[in-house]
Amino acid sequence: MVQAKIGVIGGSGLYNMEGMTDTVEVAIETPFGRPSDVITVGNVDGVPMAFLPRHGRGHRYSPSEVPARANIWALKSLGVEWIISVSAVGSLREDVAPRDLLIPDQIFDRTKSRVNSFYEGGLVVHCSFADPYCSTLRGLILAAGQDLTDVKVHDGGTYACMEGPLFSTKAESNVNRKLGMDVIGMTALPEAKLAREAEICYATIACITDYDCWREEAVTVDMVIANLSANVANAQRILRSLAHSLPADRTHQHCGCASALDHAIMTDPALITDELKERYQLLIGRYIS
Repeated sequence: MVQAKIGVIGGSGLYNMEGMTDTVEVAIETPFGRPSDVITVGNVDGVPMAFLPRHGRGHRYSPSEVPARANIWALKSLGVEWIISVSAVGSLREDVAPRDLLIPDQIFDRTKSRVNSFYEGGLVVHCSFADPYCSTLRGLILAAGQDLTDVKVHDGGTYACMEGPLFSTKAESNVNRKLGMDVIGMTALPEAKLAREAEICYATIACITDYDCWREEAVTVDMVIANLSANVANAQRILRSLAHSLPADRTHQHCGCASALDHAIMTDPALITDELKERYQLLIGRYIS
């Protein structure tokens, strides 16, 4: 099977990776079903990348329906070690305007009905998630963003992840602002948690499409789409730049993502059945015999 160390999960408006050559479409079946779509693996400026549209081509999955476990598992099976997520979000700050980009460093979970872990059925794993985004990858994305002199890129902020698919009420929007949230979206979770459980470095390019309803009369699809094309074009510029800046070896990185499962498996090894070992070989094979 084709391999790539860099994976891109494209959000609303980003359904293909521009400039990718020598492409191969890979259909993968996982223990958690099929991912959102086939994964396109190809070269970006000579560097192998894997691209997956989060909502499927044609935008078929709502945020709550995205098969996140299958998506992360499928990318892991291709050898992906770095995932750059591109997500459309609303701004909760006056100084973070539509068409800006923000690289968040925190997440606040406001989802209600999503499965947040791979591990179940007799296998318990507790990973550290204090810093939900990979510090190494965030730094590289910011460095690439600073080269875009015509785009405002904000360093850090809290991404409030709501359930959706409806947009916020005005009461919710104002409470999120009072609590210090910076942007609001619907797809950061469980994606970031699953990437950590899979020991993949993960970070997000948050593309600001609107001011949520605290400032707007109402958020509409037309409003979001009007700003998406500019956001996506700028995100693609950052992705192309990242192709050559990501380290080939994560051994000496200080983020800790590559060893997130060290001391995280709580279940007594003697009680982990052969069936569980086989099922989770891709994720925990090096920790259990």
